[in-house]
Amino acid sequence: MTDIAHLPFTQRFVHELPADPKTDNSLRQVLRACYSHVQPTHVARPELLVLVPEVAALIGLDPEPTKELVEVLAGNRIVDGMAPYAACYGGHQFGTWAGQLGDGRAITIAEVTAPSDGDIWELQLKGAGPTPYSRRADGRAVLRSSLRELVCSEAMFHLGVPTTRALSLVLTGEPVQRDFLYDGHPKLEPGAVVCRVAPSFLRFGSYEIHSAREDQETLEKLVRFTLAKYYPQHIANGQMDIAGWFDEVMRKTAFMVSEWMRVGFVHGVMNTDNMSILGLTIDYGPYGWIESFDLDWTPNITDASGRRYRFGAQPQVAQWNLAQLARALSWLVEDLDPLRATIDAYAREFSSLYRHTMLRKLGLVAHAQHATGDDDLLTDLGALLVEIETDMTLFFRYLAEPNPSLVTLHDAYYAPDQITAVQRAQIERWLMAYAHRVRVEGISEEERRTRMDSINPLYVPRNYLVQEVIEATEAGDRTQLLELLDVLRRPYTQQPGKERFAKKRPDWARHKPGCSMLSCSS
Repeated sequence: MTDIAHLPFTQRFVHELPADPKTDNSLRQVLRACYSHVQPTHVARPELLVLVPEVAALIGLDPEPTKELVEVLAGNRIVDGMAPYAACYGGHQFGTWAGQLGDGRAITIAEVTAPSDGDIWELQLKGAGPTPYSRRADGRAVLRSSLRELVCSEAMFHLGVPTTRALSLVLTGEPVQRDFLYDGHPKLEPGAVVCRVAPSFLRFGSYEIHSAREDQETLEKLVRFTLAKYYPQHIANGQMDIAGWFDEVMRKTAFMVSEWMRVGFVHGVMNTDNMSILGLTIDYGPYGWIESFDLDWTPNITDASGRRYRFGAQPQVAQWNLAQLARALSWLVEDLDPLRATIDAYAREFSSLYRHTMLRKLGLVAHAQHATGDDDLLTDLGALLVEIETDMTLFFRYLAEPNPSLVTLHDAYYAPDQITAVQRAQIERWLMAYAHRVRVEGISEEERRTRMDSINPLYVPRNYLVQEVIEATEAGDRTQLLELLDVLRRPYTQQPGKERFAKKRPDWARHKPGCSMLSCSS
């Protein structure tokens, strides 16, 4: 382990891709470039709230915070070997091409070569000040959104969902004005900077921007860089296998979304500029966690009317986004049929992954001879979860109890006393069908529970829990955030004394901002 000034920095992105010739932070259209050199903006009184030890170890950083480290993580200091930049990209937002977007408040300060395995990690400060891509914004972020990003990215990692990571959270000591509900009542909130960590933050929009500008030269340079660094199996002797690469991106994306559905995560803003080329969950904005199972729920107040990014639509949105990436890549291929075939194959890929995942959530293994019965079992369960307000996370944990019954499942329902006689009969019939399928599987109740508890989490970053931590942190409490992060490190294991982290959403949180709906105003 070493201090921040002596990490083994590398700058592949900066050295190998075309740069914006201007080096100031002024707003502008950036043409024929993949990034702009920028400098973070100094903040007044940085205070380190969290340094995630596992992520520090990942990059070989000494987890003992020093004044120099806090200054770097706040954006106040750049050490030798760093070359800060903001990336240029575009994107489709809510289905409409939005033109140039770019890192409007995110600044990559360095790439670090991990001493343990040679992997390269990008360190990115979010909320570190304006860049050429900030448009009309200030480049800052508030504590509310920064804390949410740190908590969720680390929770997702421990849940086993492909994700970026978070190294740190720093208060800036400077207020930031935001209109949280977009209702014309802005207020000052504490400012913060979160340090995000990933192999790369390249996203679909990174390629779309050059395609939209008919800049084939820059597009090809970026694709070659991507294949050489992250998909070397798809480039040899200078020849790029773009179709094969796109197929792999499709499969990574399908797996990522199937994992979202498994744990009940709703991204909230699946624009193409928020889709990772590596199949990672990136840009934790107005995300939310399914508490009562609702395929139509979206956490994003901006999406409240159209619900484009609702929970149940995420698989289809991912396919649409992949089609936009394919359109961008079409500039570099002569035969479009393989790209079209990959887009068509997405539905089969996702369906297969999701079906397998849902059976695993029930402690079952897919067998061809049970295909029809399993499909009926899953379809009937889905209908029950939709019809009766059910806490998704608790339902599958309680279902893992030996010989589950209505009594076993009682506390998974939000209004158990209002379940009708007809619904009770439907649940009991489903439980009988499920018990029969378990017997056919030939596993003991102990084995079934072990299987189910290994894939169905008990602890997730529930919307109301995170909001409680935000409010406590804003009030000066520095302990609740650390406690929540610690619980979320072991999401599948019951932890004595942590029962309050595994409870249904309370009634007060049903419609409270921050617990039910969120905005992009971070």
